[in-house]
Amino acid sequence: MQKIKRALISVSDKTKLKPLLNVLKKNKVELISSGGTFKKIKNLKFESTEISEFTGFNEILEGRVKTLHPKIYAGILNKRNNKSHLKDVKDHNFQNIDLVIVNFYPFEETLNKTTNHNKIIENIDIGGPAMVRAAAKNYNDVTVITSPHQYEELIDELNKYNGSTSLEFRKKMSQFAFTETAYYDSVISNYFNEVSKTNFPQKKIFYGNLIEKLRYGENPHQQSAIYSKYPNLNINQIHGKQLSYNNYNDIFSALSISKSLPKNIGTVIVKHTNPCGVSIIKNHLESYKSALACDPVSAFGGIVSCNYKISKNLALELNKLFFEVIIGNGFDTNALKIFKLKKNLRIIDASHFAISNNLKFNSFNETILVQSEDDIKFNLKDFKIVSQKKPNNKQIKNLIFAFNICRFVKSNAIVLASNETTVGIGSGQPSRLESCQIAIDKMEKFKNTNHDIVAASDAFFPFTDGIEKLVQSGVSAIIQPSGSIRDKEIINFANKTNTILIFSKTRHFRH
Repeated sequence: MQKIKRALISVSDKTKLKPLLNVLKKNKVELISSGGTFKKIKNLKFESTEISEFTGFNEILEGRVKTLHPKIYAGILNKRNNKSHLKDVKDHNFQNIDLVIVNFYPFEETLNKTTNHNKIIENIDIGGPAMVRAAAKNYNDVTVITSPHQYEELIDELNKYNGSTSLEFRKKMSQFAFTETAYYDSVISNYFNEVSKTNFPQKKIFYGNLIEKLRYGENPHQQSAIYSKYPNLNINQIHGKQLSYNNYNDIFSALSISKSLPKNIGTVIVKHTNPCGVSIIKNHLESYKSALACDPVSAFGGIVSCNYKISKNLALELNKLFFEVIIGNGFDTNALKIFKLKKNLRIIDASHFAISNNLKFNSFNETILVQSEDDIKFNLKDFKIVSQKKPNNKQIKNLIFAFNICRFVKSNAIVLASNETTVGIGSGQPSRLESCQIAIDKMEKFKNTNHDIVAASDAFFPFTDGIEKLVQSGVSAIIQPSGSIRDKEIINFANKTNTILIFSKTRHFRH
């Protein structure tokens, strides 16, 4: 046990202080505090010594230097059972500081409020993290508290042990403290990388807030949790069971597609992170029905993401089939009532969700792959018509729609589309030819189009066999990236078969 006789309090977040101060007063703990914290403690009618009085040195540089003093750090860092330390403390007439309660300048909150670089820099805390690190290092003798959320646990500890803390508690708070300083510094580091546009520095620091611990990972024997750079994901679960690891994977896949579509338009159905139906027909009910028609078998048990507010009529239609998750940009009151009849159906409001243009991460064996997002907004200048036959405006819209969806399908990817709706999707095959066949088989199986059919490929066709198979199935126009040594052969085949062929300047694999 370590008796608390003197505490240093310097906090940016001054909430929840009074109950803690009551307990410290009851245990006759001497208080030292700085600046605004000193004023707050005085306003709450408690006694405290200002740090400048304790150290005998006034704060300078507009408050940049106030706690950086040997009397503070010697009081925190000295080992209470070390004779040399005890002698130094006695020789300099220093006093022990047994409890350090510090939380930092709100750097992260400042980033969310302003882009003013000078204001951001002034909210980089120096003294706070230094004191926390010192106290955390010396946890054998000193207790460190870094958040108002820890006050209640500290109060329980002091009440339980008559003003003392246990080694176990101090060690636990030390762990939290080092995590807090590491997180704080990582936010600052990433800010400077962003300012300098350095995406790939020599040393990369990752940080995140725990959103929730999940029931399990991809399989029941795997542990799992979800973290975010932000305090929340900006998706609001309104109803249903807790989201699983696989649910989140599918939700992110569905949202990445939905948010690439025109505003307030588009229905996406996802199964195992792959789209199995997408439509941007403007009528929302018809959009859903058309997306479902692409592959109604695979849609069963999947996720629906509606890039618009869901109405009562659409809710009635959606409720006819089993879905794990339904995502909307808001819901009519009556639509929610209909959905809530299924107690396990997860309902997600994504009206405030937006795709950031930050980096994308993939990990394996404690190694992390990093890349920028594939977030190109397609327009005509990104493509080149290379066939003799030219597309009309409707065909161009269908081709660009299909190519956009194709980049969200696991490679090798083929998307067949008609009327800005997918009619066949082939995904995840080692052979592009096999993906062509799967897309064609699905189109023919569900007989979901009588219109002009176009095809998109996420990478070039290395041989004419793939494009030949598509043409034989009724495809009249094809869009694909260029880059094959046989591009001329592909163009010649398109011309011989009177097929429209458009080349993209960029490839769009999704492995």
